[in-house]
Amino acid sequence: MKSITIKEQDQNKRLDIFLTEQLLDKTRSQIKKMILQGLVLINGKQAKVHNFLKTNDLVEILSTAPIANIKTKSEINKTNNSSETKIFSQIKIIDDTEEYLVIEKPSGLLVHPTNKGETNTLVDWLLEKYSECRKIGEDPIRTAIVHRLDKEVSGLMVIPKTQDAYENLKKQFKLRTINKKYLALVYGQIKKDQGEIKFPIKRSTSKLGLFVALPIGATEGKKALTVYWVKERYKNYTLLEVEIITGRTHQIRVHLLALGHGIVGDQLYKNRKLKEKDTPGRIFLHAYQLAFTDLSGKRQEYQSD
Repeated sequence: MKSITIKEQDQNKRLDIFLTEQLLDKTRSQIKKMILQGLVLINGKQAKVHNFLKTNDLVEILSTAPIANIKTKSEINKTNNSSETKIFSQIKIIDDTEEYLVIEKPSGLLVHPTNKGETNTLVDWLLEKYSECRKIGEDPIRTAIVHRLDKEVSGLMVIPKTQDAYENLKKQFKLRTINKKYLALVYGQIKKDQGEIKFPIKRSTSKLGLFVALPIGATEGKKALTVYWVKERYKNYTLLEVEIITGRTHQIRVHLLALGHGIVGDQLYKNRKLKEKDTPGRIFLHAYQLAFTDLSGKRQEYQSD
């Protein structure tokens, strides 16, 4: 067993990053597996990948326990097709300033870990590439994150690189002065060229983690407003530009399904009548426009394809 007492200079470092610096014969992927297998303790308790260290913490590595399915650095370099490498390579940096970072998140990338302790998230990528961001924000699990996109959804995100930028963007999201627009391909023909969806939204009582739309005027649920414009019409589909005025979880997906026009490829919110062959591998929902005000007061606007 190897024991390390955390010194002041290593305070606030994330456990997996710290151990990568200490265990030179192990890759970061190997270290993550060790942590997930319960081979690392902090102050006598089983550690998590996203634990942040404090001065005088005692980190214990149970090196005598078996480590299953761990590849060597050479094996990783040869294959170079790990899920982490593959998903991280799909992240596009649209703009990189001293104040903030604008990226295009790929479909399939989780923004931050949940209570399940997932790895290979956008936060993992951020801490690896921009280590200066690790002290930004209020929650170490959501380092520097001021908004999110569902795992299945792709598109533009802004990430602050300073605490001042974090507070500035957080305030704008709270006041709803940040503009975000999405492209959504939906099933069927929407007759109106533009419209509003005002169904209240609440958590589903039958499906964990999902939400449902309620009839307008319902006493339950939270108010939600989605605005859409038709961009293109196809034989069996309609391409929409969508803006959410409120920011409810899964709002666009819930609202469009309630309207009778679910999003193509959505595996969570889909019409039960659809056959499996009619559902492609990913959801056709993309955050393609983003506008906010920087610290100097200048309006910044970004658009992706």
